[in-house]
Amino acid sequence: MVMRKYIIKRILFAVPTLLGVTILVFLMLQLIPGDPAQVMLYPKGTPEEIAQLRHELGLDKPLHVQYAHWVGGAAQLDFGTSVRSGEPVLEKIMDRFPATLELSLAALLIAVVFGIPLGVIAAQKKNSIIDYLCISISLCGVSIPVFWLGLMFIYIFAAVFGILPVSGRITMGTSLNEVTGLYLVDSLIAGKFMVFLDALKHLVLPAVSLATIPLALVVRVTRSSMLDVLSEDYIRTARAKGLPYMRVVFKHALRNALIPVVTVVGIKVGRLLGGAILTETVFAWPGIGMMVVSSIGNRDYPVVQGIVFIIAFIFILVNLLVDILYAYIDPRIRYN
Repeated sequence: MVMRKYIIKRILFAVPTLLGVTILVFLMLQLIPGDPAQVMLYPKGTPEEIAQLRHELGLDKPLHVQYAHWVGGAAQLDFGTSVRSGEPVLEKIMDRFPATLELSLAALLIAVVFGIPLGVIAAQKKNSIIDYLCISISLCGVSIPVFWLGLMFIYIFAAVFGILPVSGRITMGTSLNEVTGLYLVDSLIAGKFMVFLDALKHLVLPAVSLATIPLALVVRVTRSSMLDVLSEDYIRTARAKGLPYMRVVFKHALRNALIPVVTVVGIKVGRLLGGAILTETVFAWPGIGMMVVSSIGNRDYPVVQGIVFIIAFIFILVNLLVDILYAYIDPRIRYN
């Protein structure tokens, strides 16, 4: 009962946040210079034709009317149609979204799988060479720009050694029936192991590039949190009782140190989806990041609004799940 009330409370808090996001998205895009009607009719559109198209698109209506119309459609997952292609915005986004999702999940997996163990090791070996090495890796991960790192990866592993592909999700001419849109999953479903390896090779460089910043943060937060927990009295008591050291570290200390780590991971899920723009541009990864860049240049407001809204919704949803996960990791949060 307590848990149910907690979940309902967090959901109610998320509603005004999402509403505020819709207002910001709508108003910020209205401030971008340029007229979608002029872009669509360029270069032969006459003033009369432009005015007629603005009327058909509803761009001549007051902002509050346009906003109400857009929010009403967004509530039904209807983000309108692209001013460039005339296709439904949701279909365009869903066609590209699996590519961004696959890239973001791969980067997050790398950050968690390598970040948490490195943070634990650094905390156990405090002030040792291993600790300093982990801290140095973390600082480099935060400091190096993602686009520069991506270019260096392309130069080293593609241009110099030629062991990994430069761009794209899969080799041109490779046949694969899309079921989920995630090429690694679809290739396994189809039983095509060689296609799976090909898709994995294309994924390595962009995923590693995108994972550097979250990996660095996970290492730093895990190390800091583990140092705090390892100094607690109950850890010393567990050691005094003769429990194996690794059991104390992973069963007692790590679980209590996970809350700040879960917070970082939850925040990074949304940022990976939105922050994949540079990575997708460098590696020509056909996701929603590249679509945002081209849509902004074409003044395709409905597409940009739809993408930003979906990313914001996922970000809020992930943070809601993180809040609920807190209660399972630490029961004290649930009862408080």
